[in-house]
Amino acid sequence: MKRLWFALPVVLALALGLLFERGLDLDPQAMPTALVSQPLPDLAVAVLGTDGMASPSTIQGPALINVWATWCIACVVEHPYLNFLAKSVPIYGLNYKDDNDKALQWLRDKGNPYRFNFADQDGQLGLEFGVTGAPETYLIDANGDIVLRHQGVMDAKVWERKFAAYF
Repeated sequence: MKRLWFALPVVLALALGLLFERGLDLDPQAMPTALVSQPLPDLAVAVLGTDGMASPSTIQGPALINVWATWCIACVVEHPYLNFLAKSVPIYGLNYKDDNDKALQWLRDKGNPYRFNFADQDGQLGLEFGVTGAPETYLIDANGDIVLRHQGVMDAKVWERKFAAYF
């Protein structure tokens, strides 16, 4: 019985080591959305800078929906690439939990790559998408379904690895 007690810490240490090793192999960016293979949410949301409303369900793909905010430091990093990408790819914005006036000024100062922006001040649309933070980018197919989600900065490497084949 005494030998069993001495072996217990060794067995526990090995088990924990295996769990930690498995965790190191996981991609922290690979958090799927429940909406993959589902249609875009059908709800009316204010359009930034207008008195109008729009629904994500009206977006025709292939297109990107980019979640961004003025308070998001990583959004500043990805914005020049989005301006470049918008020359050949339709991009729609989801301005997430932000001040409308600040967002409009940000777009005037840094350029506006978006066809239009949903003004999601209360985060309701973000909740429908399963947004966990900004930036996030969703790929929409020709049927209006979400094909994939990328959490983090969109740059040339991410574009080539995940998105380019769809366009």
